[in-house]
Formats: sequence, C-alpha cells, structure tokens
Amino acid sequence: MNLKQIGVIHSPWKAVGEPPFQGRQAKEETVIEIFPEYAAGLKDIHRASHLIVLYWCHLAGREKLQTVTPHGPETRGVFACRTPARPNPIAFCVAELLQINGNSLVVRGLDALDGSPLLDLKPYSSELDSITGVGIGWMNKS
Repeated sequence: MNLKQIGVIHSPWKAVGEPPFQGRQAKEETVIEIFPEYAAGLKDIHRASHLIVLYWCHLAGREKLQTVTPHGPETRGVFACRTPARPNPIAFCVAELLQINGNSLVVRGLDALDGSPLLDLKPYSSELDSITGVGIGWMNKS
C-alpha cells in the first residue's frame, strides 16, 4: 500500500495537546496547502461549503491498542474511540471552506497540528454523509 501526501496543513497548534478536543470546536483558521502537482484536483472545489479532510497525525503514537478517553476513567480499545494514537493515525475532520488562494485553502473546523501531512480532500454532503440518530454507546450517560 502506498499513500501519497498531497499537501501539508499549516495551523496555529505546534504541539500535542494544543488543538481543540474536536475539530468542529476550532474557531481558528487553518491553511491547507496543496502541493503544485495536485493543484489540478482543486477544480470546482469552490462549489463545496465544507470539506472532508483526511490527514496523518504525524506526532501521534502508533503502539497503543487501548487508551483512556477524556469521557471517563475506563480503558477503551482504540478502534472504539477517536484517539489519534492508533496503529494508523489517520484523522478525519469536516472543515468549513472559507477561502481559496491558488493552491491554498483557508478552512475552519480542523484540529490538525502544524505540519500534518494531508492525505485527501473530499466535498462533504449532509445528504450523503450524515446519518441522524446514531452515537457511541459507551458515551451515552443515561
């Protein structure tokens, strides 16, 4: 399997622990720089209001299979939670597209550390990507 880094994320967060708990809580603007050889793939991206951003958590540990989440003292498997520390630290955020400057996209709603490798971008569609009424059972406090 070969992944190709298509760009890099420039954010205000330089160290683990600085980004917001979830990307949707981020008020700060982040710049996604697309490498020139992939810039043609941005054609028509201006028609999307939000983007699915897939990136590599380059500073996350890759050895853990279990972790304690911020939601409680119990230990959970990494595949049952959203920790960046996992065998393949691929992150997923839905970010609002604010501006396009050549091959750079200004977005809001991303929780990536500065220098995170960009793996892919896709337009987000609430009709296709949103499933209402679902959740993570162990997070339900009722």
